[in-house]
Amino acid sequence: MSRIHPDDMLLKEDAQLLRPAVLTVWKRSSMSFQGTDGFTVFDHHGRLAFRVDNYSRKSCCITGGGGRLVLMDGAGKALLTLKPQVLSMQYQWNAYRGEDKCGTSSPNSKVFSMRSGSMLFHRHSSKDDVEAIVVMGHGQSDQTPDFRIEGCFRRRNCKIKSSTTGQMVAKIARKRVNNKILLGDDVFTLAVQPGFDTQLVMAFVIILDRICGKPFAPVLCS
Repeated sequence: MSRIHPDDMLLKEDAQLLRPAVLTVWKRSSMSFQGTDGFTVFDHHGRLAFRVDNYSRKSCCITGGGGRLVLMDGAGKALLTLKPQVLSMQYQWNAYRGEDKCGTSSPNSKVFSMRSGSMLFHRHSSKDDVEAIVVMGHGQSDQTPDFRIEGCFRRRNCKIKSSTTGQMVAKIARKRVNNKILLGDDVFTLAVQPGFDTQLVMAFVIILDRICGKPFAPVLCS
């Protein structure tokens, strides 16, 4: 039996680091109760990586206020709280570190703002359309964006790119099994390029699902 040299092991580890992190996103809450609405996300080993458990996307207060969503890791630890901007028709959202209660988000905990490419009128997107833009930190959403999302999320065909360099950060695509069977829209693939934060990109995806879905009534609490 041949021995494996330590340098060979390091090369294999380095090769893994250079590959995209491929996640399988299932648009269904891990809480399998009737009426739940959320996400269950698995890594390429089939392990639970992230989850969003939301009991109703129509209620303002049942989820803790303002239609907020909480992105958790596989163990249920809150990573980011995502909240729609007041009176934005849910076409603009803000992300905050950790979990908060209704109305208690500190401006200092703000991670990013994200808004639809069309704040006033929902529209179907062609391949090169900008679905949404992201401004990191405490900046306003009308500032020069840090990231842009191109393509059509409804069709599970879009790319997240750096606005400054044009570098692709992540890609959303329909899920295939054995490169032959194409699954439905409720299961899709998220491939995140090396060097980018998967939890941050997953938060982008969650908000995309909200701003690219059916129009909502204005949110009065945030």
